[in-house]
Amino acid sequence: MSTKRYRLGVDIGGTFTDFQVMEEASGALFSLKVPSTKFDPCDAVITGIKTLEARFGISPKNYIYFAHGTTLGVNTLLERNGARGGVLMTNGFTDTLELRRLRLPKANDFFVPKPVSLIPRRHVLPVQERIASDGRILHPIKRDDVLTQAKSLVNDGITTIAVCFLHAHRNDVHEVQCKAWLEETFPDLYVCTSSEVWPQQREYERSLISVINAYIGARMKIYFENLQRRTNELGMTCRVFSTKSNGGVMSIGSAAARPVETLLSGPASGVIGATHVGKSSGHSELVTLDMGGTSVDVSVVTGEIRYSGENTIGDYPVIMPAVDVSAVGAGGGSVAWADNEGVLKVGPRSAGANPGPACYGRGGIEPTVTDAYLCSGIIAPTQFLGGEMSLHQNLAEQAIDTLSAKLGLDRKQTADAILQVTTSNIYAELLPQLARRGVNANNFTLVAYGAAGPTQAFMLARDLNLGQIVIPSSPGTLCALGCLAADVRADFVNSIWHETKQIDEDRLRQIYTELLSQAEKWLQEQEMSFEQTYVSCSADMCYIGQSYEVNVPFPHQQLDSLTVNEIIDWFNERYEIVYGYADPAHPTRILEARLQIVGVTPKPIFTQANTKVGDEEPKEIRTLFERGQSFEAKVWNRNQLQEGRYYYGPMIVEQYDTTVYIPDGFKITVDKQANLIGEKRKS
Repeated sequence: MSTKRYRLGVDIGGTFTDFQVMEEASGALFSLKVPSTKFDPCDAVITGIKTLEARFGISPKNYIYFAHGTTLGVNTLLERNGARGGVLMTNGFTDTLELRRLRLPKANDFFVPKPVSLIPRRHVLPVQERIASDGRILHPIKRDDVLTQAKSLVNDGITTIAVCFLHAHRNDVHEVQCKAWLEETFPDLYVCTSSEVWPQQREYERSLISVINAYIGARMKIYFENLQRRTNELGMTCRVFSTKSNGGVMSIGSAAARPVETLLSGPASGVIGATHVGKSSGHSELVTLDMGGTSVDVSVVTGEIRYSGENTIGDYPVIMPAVDVSAVGAGGGSVAWADNEGVLKVGPRSAGANPGPACYGRGGIEPTVTDAYLCSGIIAPTQFLGGEMSLHQNLAEQAIDTLSAKLGLDRKQTADAILQVTTSNIYAELLPQLARRGVNANNFTLVAYGAAGPTQAFMLARDLNLGQIVIPSSPGTLCALGCLAADVRADFVNSIWHETKQIDEDRLRQIYTELLSQAEKWLQEQEMSFEQTYVSCSADMCYIGQSYEVNVPFPHQQLDSLTVNEIIDWFNERYEIVYGYADPAHPTRILEARLQIVGVTPKPIFTQANTKVGDEEPKEIRTLFERGQSFEAKVWNRNQLQEGRYYYGPMIVEQYDTTVYIPDGFKITVDKQANLIGEKRKS
């Protein structure tokens, strides 16, 4: 083993930290899950690397690539326990973060609480400077003014400062100068500027992105530094990379400078992994379903992964490009409860990692979806994590019984009801998501992953008319596999906001050429070799008079021959695809010029499944209770299943990182990549 080379992907979740190791020459995959350590995520990573060495003989010095995703940034934001931060803004605009967009979070609720800003108003201070909308300097910035305001923040205990000046996306000279003065005078401050984080027009959104970056930045910087140091101490010499919200990876140096780009990296990694698995098994039209402990994340892949610039995390809009993922339902740790009328509800509150479901034996007493799996017989108490973690049947039953009395049902009926409500919750949220994307479910394949995704997927497929269901070989660690499959990727933007016909074509080409130069410089800074590199250009456009835009991908990237007329034609074609009509005679406006650069990394090559004849008989017959009736189901270990042979539900497939439940009416087989392929049985 000492001469072999390995690639390591790690996904740090709230409950477990997942590891996926690929031996580069053979493509052999090794999976591991260890409990996450909330206060220092590095502890779980180090524990996992040591366990991989003890269990599989993989020496840390033999890793040549290490990419990981973490929820540290998004949890810091959602739990509002980030740095004590301050903001310097243009005089007269210091209420930007409080005013937001003057929209109610819920248009039909006049009593909804106002979202609370990350930075108290007293820590948002004015600076006497002004840049015009065309980039001209109207009022020069002064060093004494900046340092006076910064000193008052520092004296009040501020440790990070975001600099957000008006129209800095057009001319960043004042922000750059301000940051230089701050770092020179206060070297211990964490300072970031809106123009370096995301220079897009829209003052509130651009300022908010910078504030979030400062809010989580210091903690993330320390985390990345500790991770690099502690892995080096184990003997790892490879560089460390972090996954991004846009589905790419970047060096941890880049991630420390712009940690806001990592906020949605976990769900993005899962979609990357699911897409890789789907395409390797011959499926390109996918609905990805990631069911973890807290939520169910869904994405629709139509040949290529979709991206969105309108994401929301908690109360905060995040305009940076990210993989288009929607949270649509409850997860395995979601709490089941009865409302005042005695109606059963599941979620949105979750038992989380601590105390977790009652069956974990960590102090939880409320019934959860996982407790319902246990009481219905779908999961076995001795088979969780391959037997490494025992579940407490009696504690799950006690938790379910507390709800049974309120519902007037017995224990098994209550557990069954929890699972049916969970399925209904996902169905009710997923169906509109598919409709909004114009998706006919019958033409799409469901890729289910996460610890609970394969357990719930076939119950959901009973209601949705899906073509097929794919369960990856290691669904519980698929997000970690996504870290291995992700390319190095970065997005760049330049705000134009001009009537398209009036734009000088030479200036337009220059804008994209400047974006390309920035992108190529960034890619060189990652210090990696790639199989190939490519760029994709697009523009955000709308008809004049509209307040919402459409992103228009460019069919070709020949920047030297780019013309205004062809961009307008591309917009009208795209608009008709999205809305079903277009108005070519109406004038258009180009808002943002966008460019994405991609460095393609080597992809995991899955080892062929074992083609030898497996066991002919299941390892046991288990009694289940589901959909109001008791019945017997065959139970198999996943490595018992033979490639190409069909197996018929009701049945259960157990493996290290999940349990797959296949109800009556479905059949499954194993493909050459060791995926389970499920479909409805034809009558």
